[in-house]
Amino acid sequence: MAILLFVLLMVLFLINVPIAVGLGLASALVFFIDGDVSLIVIMQRMFNSVDSFPLMAIPFFILAGKLMESGGISRRLIHLANVIFGRVKGGLAIVSIVACAFFAAISGSAAATTAAVGALLIPAMVKKGYDLSFSTAVQAAGGTIGIMIPPSVPLVLYGVAAGVSVSELFIAGVVPGLLVMVSLIILVYVISLMKGYGGGEKFGFKDFFKAFADAFLALMMPVIILGGIYGGIFTPTEAAVVAVVYGLIVGVFIYREIKISDLAAVFSSSVIVTAVIMFIIAGASVFGYYLTRQRIPAELTDLMLGVTDNWIVALLIINALLLICGVFLETSAAIIILTPILVPIVSALEIDLVHFGIIMIVNLGIGFITPPVGVNLFVAANIAGTKFESLLKAIVPFILVMVIDVLLISFIPSISLFLGTLFK
Repeated sequence: MAILLFVLLMVLFLINVPIAVGLGLASALVFFIDGDVSLIVIMQRMFNSVDSFPLMAIPFFILAGKLMESGGISRRLIHLANVIFGRVKGGLAIVSIVACAFFAAISGSAAATTAAVGALLIPAMVKKGYDLSFSTAVQAAGGTIGIMIPPSVPLVLYGVAAGVSVSELFIAGVVPGLLVMVSLIILVYVISLMKGYGGGEKFGFKDFFKAFADAFLALMMPVIILGGIYGGIFTPTEAAVVAVVYGLIVGVFIYREIKISDLAAVFSSSVIVTAVIMFIIAGASVFGYYLTRQRIPAELTDLMLGVTDNWIVALLIINALLLICGVFLETSAAIIILTPILVPIVSALEIDLVHFGIIMIVNLGIGFITPPVGVNLFVAANIAGTKFESLLKAIVPFILVMVIDVLLISFIPSISLFLGTLFK
């Protein structure tokens, strides 16, 4: 029956049934054929999966990102980054990566980060003589930082699915996120040196202080969010609400770039994104419930331990699995499906679950820039007005660099866990 479940799921995906519907429908059909569980249980599982206080952080962080995008906060952060890095070879490409890291510290979404920063910087890079495919690939890769640096919607999902503290996951994501940012900066700098992109702009302290003053309130947003969480002032869910209130006040009353009439569109777009994520969670929870009833996670744990009890070899196998799943599965669905399967395995190997959460998220982040489901590639290509296929060659170096990052994070646990020990 478990094989039938996976076959049904693949068939539904191949005929372009939405992920959430495919997960729920395949599970419902198998439950119906099996006949040992009432179909009412399916509805109960779907409701219970989204009836969670930590999950309330998701709609609020999505809304905070929308407010940031509409309220001029992202534009000010980009201008500040440009003043600092514009004079360096590949300066605008570096600005793109740094701006994505700033935006990631508020939005928690890879696609939102790509869209918000890319709308401004892809045209600017092309105007300065950067190759269109390179400019678009830079933005798509930089957007992946959105799910690594906290607050991160996928980290919230993993925390709920694995029963791990979201606060601990947030603090563990900081250094790995910065590692990915620095590695991408080095890559774009090297490519820019080779191809002669950018550089030569003058740096002035007057311009810097002006840009810093203009972006100060924007810079304070992640400080308030993360400082409040790590300082024990509020929970991640409460921090999401604070982020919304702060973004609303700054965007509407201080920067005055959001009109009251604009709020309906901002709220409705946030609701749509939230509904999609929650629907995926609900469908995936039924899928995971059936797998658990069939003892699939336990059997896979026994199988893995039968192959090897060496955590290094096991992590290599798990990383390969996550990379493959990230290519074909939407991130939220992959987390909800794979977490219950993989957590028993990594627990048996005595791998820290917080560390593993970061490994999973960075792995799945690569899926945002790998076809056929590479969401960031589609978003960036749409902004650039180019074809998705034209980015495939340009994105390869970024994928390779991020794979190296995954291996470093996997086999040097202190990259993820060091910062957390300072707060204990």
